[in-house]
Amino acid sequence: MALLMAAVMTLSFAACSSNESKNETNNKQQETAVAESTAAEENKAEAELAEKITIQIAALKGPTALGMLNLMENDANGISVNDYEFTLAGAADEIVGKISSGELDIAAMPTNVGATLYNKTEGGVQLAALNTLGVLYILENGDSIHSVEDLAGKTIVATGQGSTPEYALNMILEKNGLTDVTVEYKSEHSEVPPMLLNGEASVAMLPQPFVTSVLSQNENIRVALDVTEEWNKAVNGESELTMGCVIVRKDFAEEQKEALDAFLDEYKASVDAVVADPAAAAALSEKYDIIKAAVAEKAIPECNIVFIEGDEMERIAGGCLQVLFDANPKSVGGSLPDEAFYYKR
Repeated sequence: MALLMAAVMTLSFAACSSNESKNETNNKQQETAVAESTAAEENKAEAELAEKITIQIAALKGPTALGMLNLMENDANGISVNDYEFTLAGAADEIVGKISSGELDIAAMPTNVGATLYNKTEGGVQLAALNTLGVLYILENGDSIHSVEDLAGKTIVATGQGSTPEYALNMILEKNGLTDVTVEYKSEHSEVPPMLLNGEASVAMLPQPFVTSVLSQNENIRVALDVTEEWNKAVNGESELTMGCVIVRKDFAEEQKEALDAFLDEYKASVDAVVADPAAAAALSEKYDIIKAAVAEKAIPECNIVFIEGDEMERIAGGCLQVLFDANPKSVGGSLPDEAFYYKR
């Protein structure tokens, strides 16, 4: 009996020892697995952080900037795919030189200026998307203008010299046989409303959202003509007036294609969000010092903010640029851009 009990105790101690050994092994394996999983997550986070690049973007204070509001907010909150540094400019001239020199990667600008820049840089930029269609209006402090013919002998204060507004207005005037209209150009949109409001000017051409701002401040000022409608009449509906676009440096498009495509996806989502909820977008407009919320909320539905890329972009932009070229080759930089101008994914 003594021998039997000794044998049982020996087996029992052996079993316990074996179990303890197994438990220690399992614990070590679990600890190793947890450590490896944690390290993998940290490595993944570091890799994702390392993959983020900083993209320099510029837009004009107006419809092109309004379409980017949600993207600007996402970037500020750190949830955008990449890091975006935004520059808001008052005039296209402030942007053109910087994208030519490489200081900017992407810029929103008048469509014809993009074509001119393409010719000037010998293909150094590409058209990535259209973001604004027709947003120009002729405003009058009075009630004497009801057709293009009524502009005869008038002086119009406007902005956009050397870009789509100037050439679109010139084409409309020419098609209607008007040669005695004087156009006085200012460098920034913000210079025109005070002249109209204080009586220094009686007729002006402005884009949204500045139109809404002026109308809300003086009940005697009215929309006399919709430039987009007059464009359609002048060209018999054969092309659409596109005011704004997104230009990208060709080097950037080739070297950072994935980042560019991600930006375009985020920009499209931003445009959709702005159009769907003008009130929320208006609050962001004031936050980013583009235009006061009360005005922006009323103006956004009238700003014709869009996101058009690919073949549809080429069709619309090509038709508009053709009309401008036919009216004045200088308006698109001397020649129509070729197929390489259009960035397609």
